[in-house]
Amino acid sequence: MKLLLAEDDAILADALSSSLAKAGFEVEVAPNGAVAEFLLLRQNFDVGVLDLGLPMVDGLTVLKRVRAAKPALPMLVLTALDGLEHRVAGLNAGADDYLTKPFDFPELEARIRALLRRTRGSGTAAQQFGKLSFDRDARRATIEGNVLDLSPREWMLLDLLLAQRDRVVTKDQIAESWAVERSETGAGSIEVYIHRLRRKLEGSGLAIRTVRGLGYLLEAEAEA
Repeated sequence: MKLLLAEDDAILADALSSSLAKAGFEVEVAPNGAVAEFLLLRQNFDVGVLDLGLPMVDGLTVLKRVRAAKPALPMLVLTALDGLEHRVAGLNAGADDYLTKPFDFPELEARIRALLRRTRGSGTAAQQFGKLSFDRDARRATIEGNVLDLSPREWMLLDLLLAQRDRVVTKDQIAESWAVERSETGAGSIEVYIHRLRRKLEGSGLAIRTVRGLGYLLEAEAEA
């Protein structure tokens, strides 16, 4: 099981990384929020363990962006802040579980394994949307058995649109899932990716509709 540990306390990170490795996890450590966000969005992990008090990019921001791009990735939050408002903020941002410092390692391990059992129990096999088969874990999308050749941004865009199916997805949400500022996407950049994805979804039974002034909506194609 591949695990991302985002913790800026080097001593604690080393101790947790060592204990998790002995427990059978393949651990990658991120010392700040920027590195954590980059790794979580660009690599495949089975679970993420995220300290909220990270430098450069705070943990809540990382959590929101990762949750928008990877809705099914189990995320456990670590924090020294144990107030109700902090727990609520973490859970509302997309955390699946919450553990306050200090804690005993056996409890952390037990919570991680519980999250993984819950994820397996919910079924992570390929989902079917019309003629589109979408397997998030395998990063594989097919239409009637034909594999779609998707760039990383096209994949994240499709993942987001499917997670929000029949709901409008704004350009800000798309930029956030790409982990860039809206201004960094460039004029017309999102429209270009939408156009490309529309062409690749032809024959799937799905259509991306532009909702002027709001964003984009993925819905079933109207039958002729």
